[in-house]
Amino acid sequence: MIALFHRLFPRNPHRFRVFRRPLVALGLIAAGYGMGATLHSSPVLASAESSSPSYLLGELGRVLFSIENDYVDPVERSRLLTGAIKGMVAELDPHSGYMPKEEYVQFLSDAEGRFGGVGIEVDGRGDVLVVIAPIEGGPAARAGVKSGDKIILVDGKDVRGASLETVVKKMRGAPGTRVKLSVKRDGESAPLTFDLAREIIHVESIVVRALANDIAYIRIKQFQEGTHAELMKALVKLRRESKMNGVLLDLRANPGGLVDEATAIADEFLDAGGIFSMRRRGAIVEEALAHRGGALVAPRVVVLVNEWSASSSELLVGALQDNRRATVVGANTFGKGSVQTIMEIGAGSGLKLTTARYFTPSGHAIQGDGIHPEVLVAGAASEDVPIVRERDLEGALTPEARAGGSPVVAGHVAPPPVAEAGAGGAKILVGAEVPKDPSKANDPALRAGYELLLRQLSK
Repeated sequence: MIALFHRLFPRNPHRFRVFRRPLVALGLIAAGYGMGATLHSSPVLASAESSSPSYLLGELGRVLFSIENDYVDPVERSRLLTGAIKGMVAELDPHSGYMPKEEYVQFLSDAEGRFGGVGIEVDGRGDVLVVIAPIEGGPAARAGVKSGDKIILVDGKDVRGASLETVVKKMRGAPGTRVKLSVKRDGESAPLTFDLAREIIHVESIVVRALANDIAYIRIKQFQEGTHAELMKALVKLRRESKMNGVLLDLRANPGGLVDEATAIADEFLDAGGIFSMRRRGAIVEEALAHRGGALVAPRVVVLVNEWSASSSELLVGALQDNRRATVVGANTFGKGSVQTIMEIGAGSGLKLTTARYFTPSGHAIQGDGIHPEVLVAGAASEDVPIVRERDLEGALTPEARAGGSPVVAGHVAPPPVAEAGAGGAKILVGAEVPKDPSKANDPALRAGYELLLRQLSK
């Protein structure tokens, strides 16, 4: 095989790492208009031969050789091979991916909650990025960036219509470097421009607040390294201010993150029972069980979720719901029930590979279905911001049958809703925006969750 690669890649006889069962798809479209277009065809090989792994590796080499010799402009070989690997992994599902060294380093920084940036939380709304909140003490907050600002230019380049990932990447960079943001702000006739110096930003994943009637509000933004430790530290502060007879756990717009952190937090709410099971190819490969003595086993609990609650946050909600530990309020969740394992490969590159599906303790398959609240609140979908769930993504995984042939719980049957509230264009209040008495808040899910806790505590 090495000899084959040396023949196919005569200009760079370095050793290659061979990946098992690669799949490379080649498409060619040619068109002529006015001047003629010439196509050169090659013989079609037998289907039996084309199905062998060695043939596919050879096909990759033949395509690479043709591009290097005949493409209209010179192309770097590393770029072509990186693209081939990315395409191979992307063929699997929406959440698997190959990350070259630079991307892998950025990914690890995100998982740790530390990165070089300007300190703002953003969200895509239609074709613009809206500032959800500047991070307290960060460059953007100090310069005067405000919640609701719409980012239109980054370093003078129009970013309207660009993906969230693309714009965030432009705003991040090495500490000490500078970036200019231009924003549109309601009430201002002209865009505002901020010249910001990037800093190391540490994103706190836990926000807590003592509410009226001895109810504690706990918001988890995402599950990153240290989230469980942050929660335990925050509980010390809360217990000084509240008896914590009830907990309003806000997981709205929580995209997930590290499963271990979500599991540790679920364990704090449970005194016994299952948390989740992981299954691969029909067999259970891991089960997580709760331990006695959790820090939050006593208070009544209501959990807030919405269409953007995903992955590890769904795992946590499913564990609390199936163990009858909490009432869930909000909209059906995103429905991402797959587990990605992060592997370091090669010279500092990384592979994010879907290795299992996870299930709630009752056997409910979260994948493609999500968590169904007991108290339904109208969703946040609009013409400008349509809701896209896991099942809508191209190539999304489907639920899997249980080992032994019995089917999974395709849709969790929740009790009849206690109440139903309409969104009515209301704003989702989070963190410091949550009033001490949310019963009059213009946030239907927050209000419904708080009032439900009050009813439960009065019994």
